[in-house]
Amino acid sequence: MNKTLLSVAIAAVLFSSCSSTKKAGANDLAVKNPIETTLDLTKVENDKLPVTVNPGRFTTEKVIYRLPRVVQGTYSVSDFGKYIDNLKAIDYNGNELQVTKVDANTWEINNATKLDKVTYLVNDTFDLEVQGGIGKDVPFSPAGTNIESTNYVLNLHGFIGYFDSLKNNQYKLDVISPSSHKRTSALQVVDSKTSEDGKVTTSNYVASRYFDITDNPMFYGELDVEEFQVGDIKIVLSVYSPNKKHSAEKIKAVVQKMMQAQKAYLGSINSTARYDIYLYLSDGSKTAPKGFGALEHHTSTVVVLPEAMPDQALAKSMIDVVSHEFFHIVTPLSVHSEDVHYFDYNNPSFSKHLWMYEGVTEYFATHFQINQGLVKEGEFYNKVLGKIVAASAMNDTMSFTKMSENILEEPYASQYINVYQKGALIGMCVDIILREESKGARGILSLMKELSLKYGQHKPFEDENLIDEITKMTYPAVGAFLNTHVVGTTPIDYNKFFEKVGLQEKETKVETNYIQNNGVMILNPNKETQTVRFTNAVKDNSFWADNGALSNDAIKEVDGVKVTKETAQQVFMKMYMWQPGTDVEVKLDRNGKEVVIKTTLTQSYTKAGGLQENPNATEKQKQLRQAWLKG
Repeated sequence: MNKTLLSVAIAAVLFSSCSSTKKAGANDLAVKNPIETTLDLTKVENDKLPVTVNPGRFTTEKVIYRLPRVVQGTYSVSDFGKYIDNLKAIDYNGNELQVTKVDANTWEINNATKLDKVTYLVNDTFDLEVQGGIGKDVPFSPAGTNIESTNYVLNLHGFIGYFDSLKNNQYKLDVISPSSHKRTSALQVVDSKTSEDGKVTTSNYVASRYFDITDNPMFYGELDVEEFQVGDIKIVLSVYSPNKKHSAEKIKAVVQKMMQAQKAYLGSINSTARYDIYLYLSDGSKTAPKGFGALEHHTSTVVVLPEAMPDQALAKSMIDVVSHEFFHIVTPLSVHSEDVHYFDYNNPSFSKHLWMYEGVTEYFATHFQINQGLVKEGEFYNKVLGKIVAASAMNDTMSFTKMSENILEEPYASQYINVYQKGALIGMCVDIILREESKGARGILSLMKELSLKYGQHKPFEDENLIDEITKMTYPAVGAFLNTHVVGTTPIDYNKFFEKVGLQEKETKVETNYIQNNGVMILNPNKETQTVRFTNAVKDNSFWADNGALSNDAIKEVDGVKVTKETAQQVFMKMYMWQPGTDVEVKLDRNGKEVVIKTTLTQSYTKAGGLQENPNATEKQKQLRQAWLKG
């Protein structure tokens, strides 16, 4: 999963606050029939989609049906059962059986030997996301669901549940939809039939077990679709842009270049013949999703980003976000622990190694860009320093392994975002250590390839033994680093690693945006007064300083839109995406006096630490830097 920095930035200024393979018992069922499931998009009423589940005959008197509490890759509670209405268990005579709702996600069905089917209605999660911010009570948007006449985001874990005893049964899935809808799916269509009047199409899919239901999202509706090849991988890009501001053809050019570079970077690692990218562009309306980022699957990713983004900003976000998700084919999709392999959707345990699953993945998404020549050294260094700045705002003495295995609980849950900051920096440090110890021959990518060969998609590692295994496969220095700074609580001195590669930190002028100074927010929301004010950092943001903004000025209105709880996200998202050359008008409140800034945007700068070559760097340091950056 990747929660973009855009989401973090916006969230910071708002008023509101990645299956089990255990076999079923022989006594649980009479016949291991496929579970026949139907989603009928033509029968939606009041934004509720009807679902029918036919499990075949049971031999027990009571069975449990569940929707997931947590889905893989999200590291947060989603409670998809909350969005289910009017669940009924129907016997073979058409009568209702007794159903007891045990908790938000669980139903107990009595007289199950008579059970013919289960029916219910599903509410989508996009409509219910909290206005003014990323709601804590709804799933992260790329893991969520959408039900509207022009678009259906079918993250199937939000529609289809499982019987405790049948998680390893095959699923047969029928999706009934208007024939005018385009349909893309990571599950391949087995058959498709259109009604005699040509208005309705039924698409038939098969999933080998419940895990494949949760791992294969679908897009239906008014889609813009492009296909292309990256080596021997077929890429399918599906875009929903409600106001047609962005096209799949234009985005394809960016994604194709990026993924070709990723494939070159990965080399022999290749775990799929097809990869789907589903891009939902949010128009910022009341029922549009608010959580921007992406969620990985084995052969696909679901991405949610703002439709209002300019082409250049959208291209940059797609590179950062989609590259992260595609690199998940390495970990945890190819290299993972038993907690991931035997995932319990309602009472999950979590691996200690988010530093690897998310951190190393994020490092790959950053490092491949310099390795493959997509960015220059200065931009790469600035990204690294930006992660150091962001990580410094988190708890730098918290054990990363302890945080990982307790990620649903506080104080660890609120530190999750650090997996993309310090987690990536951990990957960088291990990479440099490996390059140093091997005289440039090995790096963290080669380590992950070795782990993929040793374990792979169908063989999990033992969580407690991973660091010892890595140490045996590499060098004592790697184990010492991981035990000190990942298991242990000692902060990392990044300057020691920069010194190894002949770099030094020096303050310099860097480009920034209009709500941050190089990743640090310059705005502070106050729930009690319902205001958002500039912090002292505004003086170090050249645009605002040049236009007379002062610390503690409250932002009242931006381009005619008043800042309220309801409009805050829209306003500050727009400010985040401002581009030089745009005319803007901002009204501030300074101790009760209105101050108006009406001007044309210029590039904003701030002062920050910058990395540059140490003029006294040795040849050995230069060679290590070359090995680190270019491999």
